[in-house]
Amino acid sequence: MRSTINTDKIGKLGFGYMRLPRNDGEFDWEHINKMADTFLKNGYTYFDAAYTYDGAEFALRESVVKRHPRDSFQIASKLPITMISDEKPLEHFLETSLERLGTDYIDFYLLHGINSQANKLAEQHGVWEYFSKLKEQGKIRHIGFSFHGPADDLDEILTKHPETEFVMLQINFYDWNNPKVNAKKLHEITLKHNKPFIVMEPLLGGKLASKDSPIAPLFNDFDSNASLASWALRFVAELEGSFLTLSGMSNFEQLSENIALFSDIKPLSKDEYSVLEKAVEALRAIPHIACTDCNYCKDCPENINIPALIGLYNDFLRHKTETNLIGTYNWLTNGRGKTKDCTACGVCETACPQDLEVIDTMSKLSRMFD
Repeated sequence: MRSTINTDKIGKLGFGYMRLPRNDGEFDWEHINKMADTFLKNGYTYFDAAYTYDGAEFALRESVVKRHPRDSFQIASKLPITMISDEKPLEHFLETSLERLGTDYIDFYLLHGINSQANKLAEQHGVWEYFSKLKEQGKIRHIGFSFHGPADDLDEILTKHPETEFVMLQINFYDWNNPKVNAKKLHEITLKHNKPFIVMEPLLGGKLASKDSPIAPLFNDFDSNASLASWALRFVAELEGSFLTLSGMSNFEQLSENIALFSDIKPLSKDEYSVLEKAVEALRAIPHIACTDCNYCKDCPENINIPALIGLYNDFLRHKTETNLIGTYNWLTNGRGKTKDCTACGVCETACPQDLEVIDTMSKLSRMFD
């Protein structure tokens, strides 16, 4: 089945609503509205949310749906396969998303974070047939899925379900030849099936654009005028088959920088690719846990702040010392679960799209700090 997506009207940059600016835990509406308005004013129209993203669909309703003509933007949201139950049947998720978003249709509706195993569950629940029915009814415009898994799984799913119009893939220069992600192979499979794709995690949760990263000096020495984020975004922006790069922009500065970059994307030179290769070597030389701070593990029954604590453990791995970390640990666990409270229930590891060994990490931290 050939995709019917009109990519010309979307623009190459998508606005992810997962990491919006907040003040004291509450959405900073003035800031968010300014970001959304500027995004649309510059010709970009794709906004990304999900049923499981804390407040994202509601924020889209308030900042975009209520304030702009419905035909001037596209909304993407996602159905979490693993949450389907007798209490929350299949229909619950779209109906809830539509109510939160304040709209009667979703432009891009995705199965959220699937692999071969999750797809089998989707097939058991009749999700694919349900999606096709929703498209016929006009409640969704395009069928797709976000993917976290091995390349063979992607090939299998696209072969079995040609009704897929697009996919969302984790692609960045670090994961391009990373055996665990194998982004290059994933890219090749989408081309094989003639499916356009969206790039997610181009900055690997911001880690490829951090000023504190050991790769920052490599980029700055080569071109002190280029932003750190520009290296990663230029790597993915011109990949064949890509119609959108999704960025979880959390402030107006990041939004402005990305708009400026995508308004005049320049291909990477041979010398710049060499710098990226050195950056990958430098990152792989540092032991770390590849958490992207997606917060899919937020439903920990013991209320443990898992992403922040994994970040703390990465600080320990980087500096090989616990000095000054105990204070941060106490702050991160103040009013929340401590790592010793982990019961190894597995909720976090089931939800983790990176397939991280979260339980083992919590155990190691507990031995250090509890």
